[in-house]
Amino acid sequence: MKTLTELITPLLKVMPSPVPRRQQRLRGQHALADGIKYVMPVNSDDSPVLMAAFPINKKAAAAILPGPELRPFSLGGKGLLVVTVVNYRSTDIGKYIEYSLAIAITHGLGPAPPLLPLLFQKTFKLGQFVVDLPVSTEISVKGGKGIWGMPKHQANLDFVVTDSTVSAQYDKDGKLGCYIEIDRPDPLGIPLKLAASNYCAFRNMLWKSDIYFEATGDIAFGAQAKARLILGDAPGVAPLKNLEPEAKPIFTAWLPTAHGVLDDHYEAWFLTAPTEAGAAGLRGGEMLDSVVNLGQGQEWLAPPDRSRVPGAAANTPGGTR
Repeated sequence: MKTLTELITPLLKVMPSPVPRRQQRLRGQHALADGIKYVMPVNSDDSPVLMAAFPINKKAAAAILPGPELRPFSLGGKGLLVVTVVNYRSTDIGKYIEYSLAIAITHGLGPAPPLLPLLFQKTFKLGQFVVDLPVSTEISVKGGKGIWGMPKHQANLDFVVTDSTVSAQYDKDGKLGCYIEIDRPDPLGIPLKLAASNYCAFRNMLWKSDIYFEATGDIAFGAQAKARLILGDAPGVAPLKNLEPEAKPIFTAWLPTAHGVLDDHYEAWFLTAPTEAGAAGLRGGEMLDSVVNLGQGQEWLAPPDRSRVPGAAANTPGGTR
C-alpha cells in the first residue's frame, strides 16, 4: 500500500508556481531601490531553510500584536510561534542569514475560525507577524527594513548542518538571542511550492510583503517532529518569552536547497487605536531614522558563541553552510 507521501507527491509536482505573473514578466529588468541594485525578480537561489513551529499562549500572543486587525492563528486553542532560518547563499545583495521569529496570524476585522485559514489562506489572510528578524549584513537591514518595513537588525548568526541535525544561533551584543535545533526529518523529498505573507511593524504602520519558495524538502509532524528552542536575554526576544512556547514542536522542516522570490509589491496601513494615547502606546516598530544612515556593507559579524548553549552542535568550518 502506498504511503501518504507517495500519494501526494505526484500532485504536488504538478501544482503551478506560486510566483505571480508580474514577477515573471519583470525577469531581467533592473531596479535601483533606495540605492540598492536589483535584477528582477528579487530572488535567491541555493538557500537552505530550517523551520519549526511551537504552540504558544494565544492570549499572550494577542497582547503583543499591534493594532486591532491582527489576531493569532488558533490551533487546538493555542497560537503558534514560527521559527524560520534561511541561509541565503546567492542574492543580489550577497550572502547572508535571516533569522525570523514570528507569530502565525490572520488579518481582518474579526477572529478567524480554527483550522479553516489553513485551507483558505487568501480568504482569512493567513500570515505571520514578524517579532524579531536579525540578519548577517548591513545591506540586508537597509533593504529589508527601508523598503519592505521588516524589523531587521544586524546580529551574530550561524547556520550549522550535521548528518542528524540542523541548527542556528543568534547573538546580539554579547547576549544569546535564540538557539533553534531540529532533528533532520526522514528524507521524504517532498516537492513544495509555498507562498507566505509577512506582516511587520515599522514607522507606526503595518507592512505586508509576500515571499514565494520552491524547494524539495523533508517535513516531520507531531511525534516525529523533534526540536530544541532556547530564548536568551537579547532585547529582541524579550516579548517572546511571555508567549510560554512549549518544548514540543507542531512540525519541523528541512529544505536543503530552496529558490525564493520576494515580491516587490507590498502594502502598508496606519496602525490605529481608539485614543491618541493608545496610538502612542502601540508597538509600532522603529522609525525612519533607523535606516537613513545605513550603508551597503556585506561583512558579517563574528559567529555567535555556541558555548552559551549546552550541547549545541559545534560551529566548525566543516559544519557551517
